[in-house]
Amino acid sequence: MATATAPALRVALPGVLKHRALHKLLLLAVVAAVLAPLAHARWHSGTWPAALTVDLTDPLTRVSDWIIDNRDSHPLFLYFFGHISNGVVLCVRAVYLFLLAAGWAGVTALGAFVAWRTAGVRLALGTAAAFLACGLLGMWVPTMQTLALMAVAVLASVVTGALLGLAAGLSDRMDRALRPVLDTMQVLPAFAYLLPVVLVFGIGVPAAVLATVVYAAPPMARLTSLGLRGADKEVLEAVESLGATARQRLLTARLPLARRELLLGLNQTIMMALSMAVIASVIGGGGLGDRVYQALASVDVGAALAAGIPIVLLAVVLDRVTAAAGRGTETAHGRLTTYAPLTTYALLAAVAALAVAARLAGRPDWPDAWTVAVAEPVNRVVDWMTDHLYSGVPVVGGTADWAGRFTTWVLDPVRDGLQGLPWWSVLLLVAALAWLTGTWRTALTAVLAMTAIGVLGVWEPSLDTLSQILAAVAVTLVLGFATGVAAARSDRVERLLRPVLDVFQTMPQFVYLIPVVALFGVGRAPAVAAAVVYALPAVVRITTQGLRQVDPAALESARSLGATGGQQLRQVQLPLARPALLLALNQGVVLVLAVVIIGGLVGGGALGYDAVFGLAQGDLATGLVAGAAIVCLGLMLDRVTQPAVRRAQKGA
Repeated sequence: MATATAPALRVALPGVLKHRALHKLLLLAVVAAVLAPLAHARWHSGTWPAALTVDLTDPLTRVSDWIIDNRDSHPLFLYFFGHISNGVVLCVRAVYLFLLAAGWAGVTALGAFVAWRTAGVRLALGTAAAFLACGLLGMWVPTMQTLALMAVAVLASVVTGALLGLAAGLSDRMDRALRPVLDTMQVLPAFAYLLPVVLVFGIGVPAAVLATVVYAAPPMARLTSLGLRGADKEVLEAVESLGATARQRLLTARLPLARRELLLGLNQTIMMALSMAVIASVIGGGGLGDRVYQALASVDVGAALAAGIPIVLLAVVLDRVTAAAGRGTETAHGRLTTYAPLTTYALLAAVAALAVAARLAGRPDWPDAWTVAVAEPVNRVVDWMTDHLYSGVPVVGGTADWAGRFTTWVLDPVRDGLQGLPWWSVLLLVAALAWLTGTWRTALTAVLAMTAIGVLGVWEPSLDTLSQILAAVAVTLVLGFATGVAAARSDRVERLLRPVLDVFQTMPQFVYLIPVVALFGVGRAPAVAAAVVYALPAVVRITTQGLRQVDPAALESARSLGATGGQQLRQVQLPLARPALLLALNQGVVLVLAVVIIGGLVGGGALGYDAVFGLAQGDLATGLVAGAAIVCLGLMLDRVTQPAVRRAQKGA
């Protein structure tokens, strides 16, 4: 027996040694064997050495004080930033005054008209109902404030993104320069955009609008570039053969051919702008987000829900309207162009007449008598849940018990385990994961990002945040893969899940905090729960799509060989859907990070708390350091997960 297996081992061993992943691990093992004893001898405590940290409190405080002292006198602020700030304020105020002048009747009728022209009668009725619901909840004025801020931010985001996308779509050099910038911007949490803008523009509407523009412009830029680069080569050659100039080719061929991508970019920009406009309430954006923020700060779930419902309604309406315009199907195109002009003009006249009639009747604003108070009943329900569901439920326990057990059995051990590791071992682990999934450049970027976190002096809270991310990602992947498999194997399950996933994917991040506070109170577990709920729809949808796109011939071949349903799943569908599953992992990590940071508003602690504290207390040094650490953490997580996705997609 031994003589028979020995030659087999001698034959198999060289093949194993030729594996590139093993070579990388062996090289890292050699580096660790050399550096680990030195690091342990020099810094035996295991925590990040104080000698390797840089205290930025004093320089950042001096910079902040200089900006505050010179904001009203320095030419840079007077003649550049000041003009931008004043222009933003004037634009938002003009849109807001227009909405108030149109009154609730005019705005509702105008929204229904736009929805009818874009997607038909059903969505027009839904849009009118959504606006009326905002008024019934007593949130008409905050809704108009949010719409005014969004209108200006979306316009600026679309113009900025379209110009950047145009440059990247027409120039290979610009495309190479912008690609890493857009990649990095799209993986950063929304909170990271608030801090630098506040440093320059202070608290208020200008900072909220500009932070929204920075956050929402990348999708427009990326999709514009994609549309221009993906234009039909034969059409472009035909136009060029007719003697068209470069400008004529752009206007008559490239842009029309990229119509679908441009409208999809508009849809994504609007949704991201709404999400950011709500979060920007933390820095004085006002509107619905400010109501949610104040309610969460006082743990007033009823008031938060009253403001959160209009946010969800706006998100659903805007998503449906822009998605209908962006589908580019013949039906939608016909709907946009087959209505008689007289009908359109008559409806516009009716909208204007309705707005004028409401103003002449003395009721341009939503009447107070027509509002429905939902905060008090909701708070009574929350109080009942606190008394009956938080703890003491037989057998299963209460929601507070679940949160406490999850914190004790999962979050605390993961956090203590990460913080108990020597700092150099964490860097080696990050290097190993990033190098196995990518190249040495990927590993170097990830290690430098983690090193920057240590140098900034926020090593412990960053590992606390990382523990929450890892726990949330694990739960998200388990639930998401299981649900995605069920949806992929059953058309009925997929049909039932589709409207739920559609609604959940349009809701801004802020809104997810409301139900988890009602169910679990405040703490790290609710922050993780909100992150799981936010990331779950994307993971489910990507998993379902990946499994459904598996080659039917491969499944038929497996069935012909007598494979059971479980064997087909394990041996055919999951291996062939590997690129989609890795993409789900990457998206899950990015989305979880975004909400775990916002979880600082509901007791998540760690970097999220530092960012919120810095913004709320005006301590920009603390906030900026936390924001920089969030950026580094997001960059590290993206570099660890994204290269595997790209390699799997190329292999597929």
